[in-house]
Amino acid sequence: MYAYLKGTIEEITEDNLVLEVNQVGYNIKVSARTVNALQGIGSFVKIYTYTLVREDSFSLYGFLTRDDLNIFKKLITVNGIGPKGGLAILSIMSADELRFAILAGDAKAISKAPGIGAKTAERVILDLKDKVSLDEALAPKDETSIASLSGEDINNGKNEAIEALVALGYSASDALRAVKQVTITEESSVEEILKAALKYIF
Repeated sequence: MYAYLKGTIEEITEDNLVLEVNQVGYNIKVSARTVNALQGIGSFVKIYTYTLVREDSFSLYGFLTRDDLNIFKKLITVNGIGPKGGLAILSIMSADELRFAILAGDAKAISKAPGIGAKTAERVILDLKDKVSLDEALAPKDETSIASLSGEDINNGKNEAIEALVALGYSASDALRAVKQVTITEESSVEEILKAALKYIF
Protein backbone atom coordinates (compact mmCIF):
# COMPACT_ATOMS: atom_id res chain seq x y z
CA MET A 1 0.00 0.00 0.00
CA TYR A 2 2.68 2.51 1.03
CA ALA A 3 6.05 2.46 -0.77
CA TYR A 4 7.58 4.79 1.79
CA LEU A 5 6.72 7.54 4.25
CA LYS A 6 8.57 10.81 4.89
CA GLY A 7 8.03 12.59 8.14
CA THR A 8 9.20 13.60 11.60
CA ILE A 9 9.96 11.06 14.30
CA GLU A 10 7.69 11.65 17.29
CA GLU A 11 8.43 8.56 19.39
CA ILE A 12 10.98 5.75 19.40
CA THR A 13 10.96 2.50 21.37
CA GLU A 14 13.17 -0.56 21.02
CA ASP A 15 11.04 -1.99 18.19
CA ASN A 16 8.69 0.78 17.07
CA LEU A 17 8.62 4.38 15.97
CA VAL A 18 5.84 6.90 15.51
CA LEU A 19 6.32 8.92 12.33
CA GLU A 20 4.24 12.05 11.86
CA VAL A 21 3.31 12.64 8.22
CA ASN A 22 0.99 15.55 7.45
CA GLN A 23 -0.28 15.63 11.06
CA VAL A 24 -0.98 11.88 11.10
CA GLY A 25 1.09 9.61 13.35
CA TYR A 26 2.01 6.21 11.91
CA ASN A 27 3.10 3.33 14.16
CA ILE A 28 5.90 1.54 12.32
CA LYS A 29 7.60 -1.62 13.56
CA VAL A 30 11.36 -1.52 13.03
CA SER A 31 14.48 -3.56 13.77
CA ALA A 32 16.97 -2.73 16.52
CA ARG A 33 19.54 -1.81 13.85
CA THR A 34 17.11 0.71 12.40
CA VAL A 35 16.45 2.22 15.83
CA ASN A 36 20.19 2.59 16.43
CA ALA A 37 20.64 4.29 13.05
CA LEU A 38 17.92 6.90 13.58
CA GLN A 39 18.92 10.47 14.44
CA GLY A 40 16.38 10.73 17.24
CA ILE A 41 13.04 12.32 18.07
CA GLY A 42 12.32 15.41 15.99
CA SER A 43 14.47 14.33 13.05
CA PHE A 44 13.11 14.03 9.53
CA VAL A 45 13.42 10.62 7.92
CA LYS A 46 12.32 8.57 4.92
CA ILE A 47 11.12 5.07 5.82
CA TYR A 48 10.49 2.35 3.25
CA THR A 49 7.48 0.35 4.36
CA TYR A 50 5.92 -3.08 4.13
CA THR A 51 2.18 -3.28 4.87
CA LEU A 52 0.74 -6.39 6.50
CA VAL A 53 -3.05 -6.66 6.50
CA ARG A 54 -4.77 -9.40 8.48
CA GLU A 55 -8.35 -9.91 9.58
CA ASP A 56 -7.63 -8.46 13.00
CA SER A 57 -4.72 -6.11 12.35
CA PHE A 58 -3.07 -3.62 10.02
CA SER A 59 0.68 -3.26 10.57
CA LEU A 60 3.49 -1.27 9.01
CA TYR A 61 7.12 -2.45 9.01
CA GLY A 62 9.79 0.13 8.26
CA PHE A 63 13.31 0.18 6.84
CA LEU A 64 15.88 2.86 6.14
CA THR A 65 16.89 1.38 2.78
CA ARG A 66 15.07 -0.32 -0.06
CA ASP A 67 17.68 -3.07 0.16
CA ASP A 68 16.64 -3.91 3.74
CA LEU A 69 12.99 -3.93 2.67
CA ASN A 70 13.70 -6.29 -0.22
CA ILE A 71 15.61 -8.80 1.92
CA PHE A 72 12.83 -8.61 4.54
CA LYS A 73 10.28 -9.55 1.86
CA LYS A 74 12.40 -12.58 0.98
CA LEU A 75 12.78 -13.57 4.62
CA ILE A 76 9.06 -13.66 5.32
CA THR A 77 8.52 -16.11 2.44
CA VAL A 78 10.40 -18.71 4.51
CA ASN A 79 8.15 -21.08 6.43
CA GLY A 80 8.42 -20.24 10.13
CA ILE A 81 9.74 -16.71 9.57
CA GLY A 82 7.02 -14.13 10.03
CA PRO A 83 7.50 -10.37 10.08
CA LYS A 84 8.62 -10.54 13.73
CA GLY A 85 11.27 -13.12 12.88
CA GLY A 86 12.36 -11.11 9.85
CA LEU A 87 12.92 -8.02 12.00
CA ALA A 88 14.73 -10.12 14.61
CA ILE A 89 17.23 -11.31 12.00
CA LEU A 90 17.70 -7.81 10.59
CA SER A 91 18.26 -6.55 14.14
CA ILE A 92 21.54 -8.48 14.38
CA MET A 93 22.82 -8.25 10.80
CA SER A 94 22.56 -6.03 7.74
CA ALA A 95 21.00 -7.16 4.48
CA ASP A 96 24.43 -7.91 3.03
CA GLU A 97 25.60 -9.74 6.14
CA LEU A 98 22.50 -11.92 5.88
CA ARG A 99 23.28 -12.63 2.22
CA PHE A 100 26.83 -13.59 3.20
CA ALA A 101 25.53 -15.95 5.89
CA ILE A 102 23.06 -17.56 3.48
CA LEU A 103 25.66 -18.02 0.74
CA ALA A 104 28.20 -19.37 3.22
CA GLY A 105 25.67 -21.71 4.85
CA ASP A 106 26.34 -20.01 8.19
CA ALA A 107 23.26 -21.07 10.17
CA LYS A 108 25.04 -20.26 13.43
CA ALA A 109 25.20 -16.56 12.57
CA ILE A 110 21.52 -16.41 11.64
CA SER A 111 20.43 -18.37 14.74
CA LYS A 112 21.88 -15.61 16.96
CA ALA A 113 18.71 -13.64 16.26
CA PRO A 114 16.19 -13.74 19.13
CA GLY A 115 13.61 -16.48 18.60
CA ILE A 116 15.43 -18.02 15.63
CA GLY A 117 16.58 -21.57 16.31
CA ALA A 118 19.13 -23.63 14.41
CA LYS A 119 16.52 -25.47 12.34
CA THR A 120 14.81 -22.25 11.34
CA ALA A 121 18.16 -20.71 10.40
CA GLU A 122 18.94 -23.73 8.24
CA ARG A 123 15.54 -23.35 6.57
CA VAL A 124 16.36 -19.71 5.77
CA ILE A 125 19.56 -20.84 4.05
CA LEU A 126 17.83 -23.66 2.16
CA ASP A 127 14.94 -21.51 0.95
CA LEU A 128 16.89 -18.38 0.06
CA LYS A 129 20.24 -19.65 -1.24
CA ASP A 130 18.94 -19.50 -4.82
CA LYS A 131 17.29 -16.11 -4.27
CA VAL A 132 20.42 -14.18 -3.26
CA SER A 133 23.70 -13.85 -5.10
CA LEU A 134 27.30 -13.02 -4.32
CA ASP A 135 27.29 -10.27 -6.95
CA GLU A 136 24.25 -8.72 -5.28
CA ALA A 137 25.94 -8.79 -1.88
CA LEU A 138 29.24 -7.38 -3.12
CA ALA A 139 27.80 -4.75 -5.43
CA PRO A 140 28.24 -1.11 -4.36
CA LYS A 141 24.92 0.32 -3.25
CA ASP A 142 25.81 3.77 -4.63
CA GLU A 143 24.51 3.92 -8.21
CA THR A 144 27.21 6.37 -9.34
CA SER A 145 30.00 4.03 -8.29
CA ILE A 146 28.28 1.13 -10.01
CA ALA A 147 28.11 3.03 -13.27
CA SER A 148 31.80 3.86 -13.21
CA LEU A 149 33.04 0.28 -12.93
CA SER A 150 33.18 -2.73 -15.20
CA GLY A 151 30.94 -5.12 -13.27
CA GLU A 152 32.24 -8.36 -14.76
CA ASP A 153 35.92 -7.59 -14.14
CA ILE A 154 35.31 -6.28 -10.64
CA ASN A 155 33.23 -9.27 -9.58
CA ASN A 156 35.71 -11.76 -11.01
CA GLY A 157 38.45 -10.20 -8.89
CA LYS A 158 36.26 -10.28 -5.79
CA ASN A 159 35.28 -13.88 -6.33
CA GLU A 160 38.89 -15.00 -6.77
CA ALA A 161 39.94 -13.13 -3.63
CA ILE A 162 37.14 -14.78 -1.63
CA GLU A 163 38.14 -18.22 -2.91
CA ALA A 164 41.76 -17.52 -1.95
CA LEU A 165 40.78 -16.49 1.60
CA VAL A 166 38.68 -19.62 2.03
CA ALA A 167 41.63 -21.69 0.79
CA LEU A 168 43.75 -20.02 3.48
CA GLY A 169 41.36 -21.37 6.10
CA TYR A 170 39.05 -18.42 6.75
CA SER A 171 35.30 -18.98 6.87
CA ALA A 172 33.28 -18.02 3.82
CA SER A 173 31.36 -15.47 5.91
CA ASP A 174 34.54 -13.74 7.09
CA ALA A 175 35.97 -13.79 3.57
CA LEU A 176 32.82 -12.27 2.10
CA ARG A 177 32.63 -9.52 4.73
CA ALA A 178 36.31 -8.63 4.37
CA VAL A 179 36.25 -8.37 0.57
CA LYS A 180 33.04 -6.32 0.78
CA GLN A 181 34.96 -3.60 2.64
CA VAL A 182 37.76 -3.30 0.08
CA THR A 183 37.66 -0.43 -2.42
CA ILE A 184 38.26 -2.06 -5.81
CA THR A 185 38.93 -0.54 -9.22
CA GLU A 186 39.29 -2.12 -12.65
CA GLU A 187 43.06 -2.02 -12.16
CA SER A 188 43.01 -3.90 -8.83
CA SER A 189 44.73 -7.26 -9.01
CA VAL A 190 43.51 -10.29 -7.05
CA GLU A 191 46.67 -10.07 -4.93
CA GLU A 192 45.95 -6.43 -4.06
CA ILE A 193 42.34 -7.24 -3.17
CA LEU A 194 43.51 -10.16 -1.06
CA LYS A 195 46.07 -8.11 0.87
CA ALA A 196 43.55 -5.34 1.51
CA ALA A 197 40.89 -7.84 2.64
CA LEU A 198 43.24 -9.48 5.13
CA LYS A 199 43.48 -6.17 7.00
CA TYR A 200 39.74 -6.33 7.70
CA ILE A 201 39.93 -9.89 9.01
CA PHE A 202 42.54 -9.21 11.66
